[in-house]
Amino acid sequence: MTEIAVHGAAGRMGRTIIEVVLDDGEASLAAAVEHTGHASIGTDAGVLVGRPDPLGVMVSDDLAGALAEADIVIDFSLPQGTRAMLERCLETKTGAVIGTTGLDDGAREALAALAKVAAVVYAPNFSVGVNVFWALARRAVELLGDDFDMEIVEMHHKHKVDAPSGTAVKLLEVVAEARGVDPKADAVPGRNGLVGARKPREVGVLALRGGDVVGDHTLVLAGPGERVELTHRAHSRSIFARGAVRAAQWAAGREPGLYSMADVLGIE
Repeated sequence: MTEIAVHGAAGRMGRTIIEVVLDDGEASLAAAVEHTGHASIGTDAGVLVGRPDPLGVMVSDDLAGALAEADIVIDFSLPQGTRAMLERCLETKTGAVIGTTGLDDGAREALAALAKVAAVVYAPNFSVGVNVFWALARRAVELLGDDFDMEIVEMHHKHKVDAPSGTAVKLLEVVAEARGVDPKADAVPGRNGLVGARKPREVGVLALRGGDVVGDHTLVLAGPGERVELTHRAHSRSIFARGAVRAAQWAAGREPGLYSMADVLGIE
């Protein structure tokens, strides 16, 4: 039984992860953590996710106590909260599964430091389907060659705060590596005005926001006389939660290191 703490427990993803943990026969909810002052502090985690009976696990701001109870922690919070959590995990050598996107340099440094003493799974998307999507995208770019221009389009709900999505950024990195272009210098984040003809090395990246879209990502490969489109559509946040719990079970007790969801799934 893997004892899992959830950091960012009251958020949309946090609550979904708690539900998945409760339904998983090989996982147990060790703790539910939120930042100090959050309205959910003191609420039973079962009540938080709408279960009929309380669990006896209260939402708390006691991160140190949570880590003492857990084999591993799953984090879907905000970048500043993730950094503080990683620094505390470093003190206790507690492994972590990190799904928070938009990490700054400080948080990434803290993540790298923790990976030297504990198992850390970091991924911009924990969906099994998305990770297969990235692998297929890489292969398609390799097979089609330079005659096919690459464009990325993603859409998310109106509450998402970062753009492009972490999944789209990862997709950009994957196809850029496969094509041999620079994911930063050659990326074009939308176009406006008289921008001139498309440059051969360009990779357009367009972020759409609206409604309650969980997450859509499309890679367009446009060549002479034909076009190939690869798309992944997320219908429910539960796919990310299930993947994160799977990653936590895989990483618990594993040797220190920085792992990806591809490692968890055995994708080469």
